[in-house]
Amino acid sequence: MNKRQMAIMAIMDSRTKFTARELAERFHVSVRTIQRDLDALQQIGFPLYAELGAHGGYRVLKNRILPPLQLTQHEALGLFLMLQVLENISDFPFSSIRAHLSDHYLASLPADVKDTVGALRDYVVFLQQQATPPSPCTTEVLQAAMERKELSFDYAAPSGRKQVRAFPLGLYLEHGLWYMPASNRGRIILYRVDRMERAMISEKQCTELPTLREWLDKPESRPGKPVVLEFTSFGARLDNSFSLPPEGGQWTGHVPPEELDFLARRLLQYGPHVRVVEPCELRDKVRDLLRQALDHYEDD
Repeated sequence: MNKRQMAIMAIMDSRTKFTARELAERFHVSVRTIQRDLDALQQIGFPLYAELGAHGGYRVLKNRILPPLQLTQHEALGLFLMLQVLENISDFPFSSIRAHLSDHYLASLPADVKDTVGALRDYVVFLQQQATPPSPCTTEVLQAAMERKELSFDYAAPSGRKQVRAFPLGLYLEHGLWYMPASNRGRIILYRVDRMERAMISEKQCTELPTLREWLDKPESRPGKPVVLEFTSFGARLDNSFSLPPEGGQWTGHVPPEELDFLARRLLQYGPHVRVVEPCELRDKVRDLLRQALDHYEDD
């Protein structure tokens, strides 16, 4: 592949349509030379197609094949280590990247680099810390969010299965679960993606919604109860979600009332290494959950 063909690929990424004559004038070569370049790019996998007529030209398919990666040896090794991490996350969006890079890119590497990549598996192991339930709709969620389009799906809510139409803001992974904040009738509602089925992207758009990053960075506007938690040093090491110093200490914050049940269940994982100072409502919820757990071990 020559420099002109690489430059043509850059133009393909920035424009939806172009003509061979436009490219010929830009690179000061003949139309026939450009056509040979385009033929060469098609042969290595770039999905170009021609439109005939006065307003015709060349177009590139939306899910086109991008230029090949040009990595140093250290970058190639780091890439495959990242793929090992991704294998621990089920239903990662656009998950075909793992198989494609592992099979096609690995096959193109020199033999000595392939041997080094293979040896990495014996020296670096990423143990799965928390099971991620199947969430097959992650790709549809992310596509709908980036295109600002409405997503319809079946949802297994606590009150029963229902059909939902909402505009996703994005997708995030926390504690082994995929979550989708989405706008539904003017309210932002948090959905668990593992409870979604049969997701379909519609053509209906809403361009006024915030991005996921903007929504996460926005201060909490819902009314919340003041919460104070006391962690031991060991409790601080169990999880870094509360941003505690290594020696432990107090965490203070405001939690919406509807999320206290979730917080109580989450605190059980810390066992005796966390204590709810306030509110009393949260302390009672944790105490009730502990009693229910003890009931399983009471003698008949």
